[in-house]
Amino acid sequence: MSSSGVVPVTLAEIARLAGVGRAAVSNWRRRHPTFPARIGGTDVSPQFSLADIEVWLRENKKIKKSADREWLWPRFEALGGRDETGLAVAGVGRRLVGRGPDGAGFSEEAAQLIERAVELGRREGGAETFEFLLRRWLDVHVRQIATTPEPLAALMAELALRTTGGPMGDRDRTTVMDPACGTGHLLGAAAAAAVSAGAEAVALTGGDSDPVLAALAGARLGLTARDGDRPLIDVRPGDSLRADPFTDVPADIALCNPPFNERDWGYEELATDARWSHGLPPRTEPELAWVQHCLARLRPGGAAVLLLPPAVAARRAGRRIRGSLLRTGHLRAVVALPPGCAAPHSVSLHLWVLRTPAPQEGAPVGGRVLLADAASRFPRTAARDAAPDWGAIGAFVRDAFEAADSDAAPPSDYVRSMQVIELLDDEVDLTPGRHIAQSLTDTGRQLSRSWQEFRELTTGMGKSARLLAALDLASAPADRPTAATVAELARAGALTLRAGQQPPDGTVGEGQPVGEGFPLLTVPDLLVGGEPRGWIASDDVSASGATVAEAGDVVVVGVARVFSAWVHAGPPTVLGPQLHAVRVQPEQLDAWFLAGSLRAPANARQAGTHTSSSSRVDVRRLQVRQVPLGEQRRYGETFRELAAFERMVLRTRDLGAALVRDLGDELAAGRLSSGA
Repeated sequence: MSSSGVVPVTLAEIARLAGVGRAAVSNWRRRHPTFPARIGGTDVSPQFSLADIEVWLRENKKIKKSADREWLWPRFEALGGRDETGLAVAGVGRRLVGRGPDGAGFSEEAAQLIERAVELGRREGGAETFEFLLRRWLDVHVRQIATTPEPLAALMAELALRTTGGPMGDRDRTTVMDPACGTGHLLGAAAAAAVSAGAEAVALTGGDSDPVLAALAGARLGLTARDGDRPLIDVRPGDSLRADPFTDVPADIALCNPPFNERDWGYEELATDARWSHGLPPRTEPELAWVQHCLARLRPGGAAVLLLPPAVAARRAGRRIRGSLLRTGHLRAVVALPPGCAAPHSVSLHLWVLRTPAPQEGAPVGGRVLLADAASRFPRTAARDAAPDWGAIGAFVRDAFEAADSDAAPPSDYVRSMQVIELLDDEVDLTPGRHIAQSLTDTGRQLSRSWQEFRELTTGMGKSARLLAALDLASAPADRPTAATVAELARAGALTLRAGQQPPDGTVGEGQPVGEGFPLLTVPDLLVGGEPRGWIASDDVSASGATVAEAGDVVVVGVARVFSAWVHAGPPTVLGPQLHAVRVQPEQLDAWFLAGSLRAPANARQAGTHTSSSSRVDVRRLQVRQVPLGEQRRYGETFRELAAFERMVLRTRDLGAALVRDLGDELAAGRLSSGA
């Protein structure tokens, strides 16, 4: 909190508090002389006093459906830095679970705020209130803290249970361990999966070198995984490699998303550690240290699933340890995930599934390893960059494991069960894609479809190019028509302009709409291909007053680096922040003429802020030539043709690159027919 005790809030935070879009707050500030004065920040990103804003919103009846918890977060964020705020959030969780603040030494302000949050949690739900605060804290520190997405955590827990054969029936509890637990996402998923599979009780043990994350994980799990008065959760701060707090606590299941590329993991001081039964991990292979740590903490018959960078499967420095994991039968499967499944989102992360053989199993004979290449099965496309199809990925992985368990034929060309001896060469490369070749029949069909589409595109481009090339652009009009801005056209009633809004928390689902839901289009979607990756239920759309673009509306992007305008032709779509819907009066404006005029690069330059590639474009300042409706329609048809030409050019570029790549692979593999 600031030294004066004032809690600062931004325009975006005010919009959340009031349950409106940021544009509405900017309008209030401009039109209402009583709107509170700025107390800090900059002209571009001003800050205001939370207390003053609350008074003004209530006096002007501007608070709509804002939940009480929305008013909590700015005060938590104002407590101080990352650690102070994180510990306070953890304190809320501990109080809600009935464990008290554990003497964390909170300031008077923090203690009062924690008490206020606890009271709210008891009214509105303890787990929901804590998850809201935790999610906001993670959003603020997203670049410092990587979490395991819930669908991936659930898949990892399911694979671990499958590999062990289900909950351990010969003991009272199934013990799950995560030695780098972060905020507890993997442990929470494991608890839910074990209970669903019939476990009578689950014990969760977690450690993390960051005491703030450990405190948050303990509080989070305590709110969701209690069993009467019996303690089922034990999360402790500590470096699990250097000073494991659970040395004497064997686990049935280990799940881990270890730190990425951490070179200072204790190579020197741990050189003679007993955990390295497969060899001392090289300094550059910290992930293999985590693999062996998990194996060393498992009971016989236990299973471990780790999320690892793809280089761990192929780096030369780790080949000796990989070979030992294969020969001893510990490594059971490697699954290559599509990029975007977890941070870092640009690479195809791997799941390693390991198991410690039970005593009665003896030494492995003729062992096999399952390799599944989900990265190739679900190739990265513009519409899927950051929104994996978890349903399809999960079904693919489950089918692969079921076939391997039953010794059935692989269910897909992207799955292979290999003899260990086949992998024990000089490289011991475990990358699934390097051992799985797509069938010739499937490859041939795909290439045939791609060439057919390519021919259709080139034919369409040729026709469109001839039409556009024939346009006579040499002569300039004798009288240059005047131009009107979007704001002037709106005042004249020729169009209506509506700004997109930030959806309320908890209303956005991933993937395709369910039931009566509406797709949600955002600026991040446009950065990775342009397809909506989320959706909002129709009831939430109505309640929030969201901006919905209908067919025939012009959608305009107000961000310079993805600035564009087009006539919407799909289903009704909710627009996120910095997207605008323009609806024309057809007797005054042609939609295609308007879209083509607005998206002109020169138009964006004069209406933009020019500060950076992420600067905004003031849509109200964009200009449109004032010409008769008949002339508009003539230009509109040409703009429509130009838009179609652009789509074909972009698709041809992508398809052509894929054809070059795929055909190159086939030729390099020697599959050119001798009769060719």
